[in-house]
Amino acid sequence: MVTYSESGVDISLEEVTVSALTSKLKETLKFRDIITESGHFAALVKLGDKGIAMSTDGVGSKILVAEMMNDFSTVGIDCIAMVVNDILCVGAEPIAMVDYLAVEKPDPEAAAQIAEGLLEGCKQAKVAMIGGETASLPEIIKNFDLAGTGIGIVDLDSVVTGENIREGDVLIGIESSGIHSNGLSLARRVFFEEAGLKVDDPLPDDPDTTVGEELLRPTLIYVDPVVELLKADVDVHGLAHITGGGFTNLKRLKKGTGYDINTLPEPKPLFKSLQSLGVPLEEMYRVFNMGIGFVVIVNPEDADTTVKIIEKYNKAYKIGYALDDQEEKVKVKTFKDTIIQL
Repeated sequence: MVTYSESGVDISLEEVTVSALTSKLKETLKFRDIITESGHFAALVKLGDKGIAMSTDGVGSKILVAEMMNDFSTVGIDCIAMVVNDILCVGAEPIAMVDYLAVEKPDPEAAAQIAEGLLEGCKQAKVAMIGGETASLPEIIKNFDLAGTGIGIVDLDSVVTGENIREGDVLIGIESSGIHSNGLSLARRVFFEEAGLKVDDPLPDDPDTTVGEELLRPTLIYVDPVVELLKADVDVHGLAHITGGGFTNLKRLKKGTGYDINTLPEPKPLFKSLQSLGVPLEEMYRVFNMGIGFVVIVNPEDADTTVKIIEKYNKAYKIGYALDDQEEKVKVKTFKDTIIQL
């Protein structure tokens, strides 16, 4: 059995580290009118009758898979996706980004490929890349690291924080393309170290694709379906980007709320392969998105309309409902028909 912490990523320690940072910086919030609390997917600053949303993120160790594949043309899409999908979670429409590329040494060919992905991601998200920074850091960076910061805008009366979530609200899950850009340290450990596979080997549960192709598949960008939904006559109570931490991301929306996820779609072959090669079932749902990259929480009467709007762009499923639960548990029915609590 292989866990995330054994592959070098300790989520619990990360939480303590983030708390150590945010606890020191919390007093700076008094300098501006801040709408969201620390810990949400995106920060919101009040500016007149608008909220300015901001988020920052990176591609993570997916870069190492790109190096193994010698293909850097898609990681830019992941960079855009990780940022704009978070901005959506406060009801904001992403409008612009800046990128940060740190390199061991300049590589124009790799940079051109990275730019291809950034361009494609910006097109999909309909955002402008208005600037950025490239830094050569030979004593700090091995090869390169890629991150971005984005801003979005929302009318103050249209902000979605999760505070309106009520017991019985329906969770609508939007499909992911695969692993997206989280949990790659664990996936690499399982495939390349434990199983001894190569990037060009067939995926165990899907011989029609390779391990490398599946791990490098770009993160889906959810701007089109979510923005259309926010403009529709639908009462959206919560929005969650399912990233590292899997379905525990739902806990970031509202205190005193739990979730019963009982109708997930069959997981993609990539996830089945990871589980069969040694990742414990509970760890799968604690680390990976398991086929659902974004969750929309709505009034029950709006559930069918929500699915109909989203399915213009992506597959969508009614996957469960919200609970009044002071312990904030997330109960999940796994693809093995067992029940776990996260």
